[in-house]
Parts: sequence; structure tokens; C-alpha cells
Amino acid sequence: MPITAVEKDLDALTMTITADFPVPVRRLWDAYADPRRLERFWGPREWPATFTRHDMFPGGRSHYVMTGPDGESAGGWWEFLDVEPPHAFEVLDGFAGPDGQPAQDMPTTRMRFTFEETAHGSRLVVRAVFTSAEDLDELLRMGMEEGTVSAMSQIEEVLDDAGDRTPPRPARSQLLNDTQVRVSRVISGSLEDVSEAHRRPDLLQRWLLGPDGWTMPVCEVAEEPGDTYRYEWESEDGQQRFGFTGELLEAQPPHREVTSEQMIGMDGPGTTNELTLTPVDGGTLLSLVITYPDRELRDTVLGTGMVDGMETSYARLESEVLAAR
Repeated sequence: MPITAVEKDLDALTMTITADFPVPVRRLWDAYADPRRLERFWGPREWPATFTRHDMFPGGRSHYVMTGPDGESAGGWWEFLDVEPPHAFEVLDGFAGPDGQPAQDMPTTRMRFTFEETAHGSRLVVRAVFTSAEDLDELLRMGMEEGTVSAMSQIEEVLDDAGDRTPPRPARSQLLNDTQVRVSRVISGSLEDVSEAHRRPDLLQRWLLGPDGWTMPVCEVAEEPGDTYRYEWESEDGQQRFGFTGELLEAQPPHREVTSEQMIGMDGPGTTNELTLTPVDGGTLLSLVITYPDRELRDTVLGTGMVDGMETSYARLESEVLAAR
């Protein structure tokens, strides 16, 4: 058990948990920055979490759902107040209702996570500040202390996983629920360069090509929320052509971008794509959460080899765009 102390100060309305790990600070930090790792320990062992959003920058938000042993679920959210990589971050932590929106009748907690270098690795200090004695009492009665201790006791297992020590490549997909999939990859490049490569038409036309043998003759980029974009691809022999269009719904450069997407010439609902870029050891973690109108369309699109095509593009981004910077 890495936890070395649990201290409650009922007068100051705080609970502080300290844990030590035999790994560098950066590796411990990345366990929180990467939703694929975070969801392996956030939540008690009996209630594993799935993160459908994780924007680790000031003003960003995280959304997650914990699933119990009998299939019951409990939602939660974070609002990032401060992020100082790899030393500290602070969030408001609260409960979410079945619709994913914050539960107004439930208490919120201010939590600060501090990462410190030690002689044998790193130390994590989690300090929770409650808004009132009533909220503190309610959350303790709900099992917050036991749940937090159970969750933090799993961090060591994630850090010890040999496959977790090297940023995973190539691009991988993960089903989050019946309509959402997350595609993730660590790109060897800085946050600013990876973000720019997603926004400049001249760069997009060099790497966003999928399998070899295609060109991108149309690349109209949306610059502000409310703008539309249009991307079209054509086979080098000129025999095939397809494209997508949509609207830029949200933009918080260089970290987050949300777009709608519709295949040109196809009727019916399209998708919502949430792109998040996060600095991690080895480069920039790209997470793309795609929301489909239904499970059938999701599975059909994944069955086309979409993720393999994305990996070809990301490898091209590294070798032909970012390597020269």
C-alpha cells in the first residue's frame, strides 16, 4: 500500500492523503494526465471509471462514469482550476446526474493534487477542502475516505505495468459506451506543433491523407466556433473521391476542439468529434472521442479499418511534418 498518511481536520474542513511511489514525478503525473491510465485507478476497485472527457488545462473539464458490480452507475465531473505540470493541479470535484450534468443537490469538493520528488521517487499529496461541515459529514458517510484510499491503492499497479512505461503506439481505439469510441495516440511533437498541424491547411494536406495513394485537394478549415469546414480526398488516379463537412462547435487552442462531422452526399445524422491534446512524456497525447448516433453505425465505421488509416496519417504527421521542426 503506497498510502502513508490519511489526515482529517474537521475544524479546517480538510482531508489530506499522502502516498509515495518509486517512480519519477513525470511518470506519476502522466498517470493522471492520460485518461486511459487514470480510469484504471480512479474509483474504488469495485467501481471502475470510464472517462468520456478529460481536458487537463485551466478551464478544462473531465466527465466520468463509475460502474458498480451489479451494473449500477454513478457519474462525476472535474473542473480544472489550476494546472502546473508536472507539479500540481487543482479541481472542483462533483457528482453528475444520469444526463451527465452536474447534480445541483450534491456537494462539491475542491481538491489539490501535489507531486513532489523524493529521494526514492515521488510523493503525491491530495488535499480535499469541503465547503461546509455538513458537506464533509455527508461525504464521509457516503464513504469518500474509503473510496479514495481504495482508488489510490491501485495507482502502484498501473505504474508497475510494463506496458504502461512506454507511450503506446500505434493509434488504438477503446469503446467507451454504446455510442462513443476513443482513439488515442502519443504523437512525437510539442503541444503547440501538434495543434498547429491540425489547424493549418498547408500542413493538413501533407499528413491527413490516410492510406498511401490519396491526395487532399480541398482543405477548408474552420477558424472560429460557428464556422464550417470541408475536407475532400481524391485517389491519385482520379477514380475515387469523398469528403466530410461540419461545424466547429468549440475551440480552446491548443488543447481542445469539438466539431460535428457529416460525410458529403450522405443523409442522416453525423458524428460529434472531441479532440483533446495533452503534453505527456514522449510528446503529445492525442485523444479523439467520437460520438455516433447509434451503436450500429459506430461498429460499421470501425469495421472499415478507420483506426488503421488514422495511424497511417499520424505516422506521416510525425515523419513528414513534425520531424522537420
